[in-house]
Amino acid sequence: MLLLIGMGLWDERDISCKGLELARKSDVVFVEFYTSKLMGSNLERISEFLGREVVEIERSDLEENCSKIIEIAKERDVAILVPGDPMIATTHSSLVLEAKRKGVEVRIVHSASIINAVCGLTGLHNYRFGKSATVSYPYGGTLSKTPVEVIRMNRSIDAHTLLFLDLHPKPMSIGEAIGILEKADESVSELFGVGIARAGSEDPFVRCDRLKVLKNVDFGEPLHVLVVLAKTLHFMEYECLREFASAPKELEELVA
Repeated sequence: MLLLIGMGLWDERDISCKGLELARKSDVVFVEFYTSKLMGSNLERISEFLGREVVEIERSDLEENCSKIIEIAKERDVAILVPGDPMIATTHSSLVLEAKRKGVEVRIVHSASIINAVCGLTGLHNYRFGKSATVSYPYGGTLSKTPVEVIRMNRSIDAHTLLFLDLHPKPMSIGEAIGILEKADESVSELFGVGIARAGSEDPFVRCDRLKVLKNVDFGEPLHVLVVLAKTLHFMEYECLREFASAPKELEELVA
């Protein structure tokens, strides 16, 4: 059996009781930190918490070399620990699909993800979000305009945009992300956004303002995520952002 077990948002203690029980019973336990990271933990702490050996695997083990894991799962119970929820990343969807095609039983243990944490920390309504995108580092000097295009598309239907920030070679900061967005389209700097840092920890930080202002805010340690707001806000969203994210009074102009 192949088990994908969500680890939650911050450290090893965020795993569910069910996930913990299944991980301890599995024959082999892997963990991956490619699709996301547990900034409040590490491999040693996870192994100690589970009371057993946990082996870290790389992107290639989940993608082009996934057949090796699937072959093991044909004979033994293999658990893969995944930060956040295990089925948010397409990497894991592909792995599950391939396993099922090869007749391997699959079990998924869901957990908290940044997607629902953003709504909880900001007060933004989950049904107001459109398509999400990732702000990537400009590898080889190539700047991706996809995030800006997604923002435009979502604003055309009056939807918020959740932007994931690149983790490689290091976790991207909100300031770096906004700088990249401005290079793709400098007009985005006037849009209102919400920056969230360290969701799931004991000291999350949330701030709402125009992107040009957020660019210079010190959000502290990662992980960071950024929301670009829709053209309008529900009055409750506005009130929550004022209370939860120190939003400026001028944000009231978005309330419809």
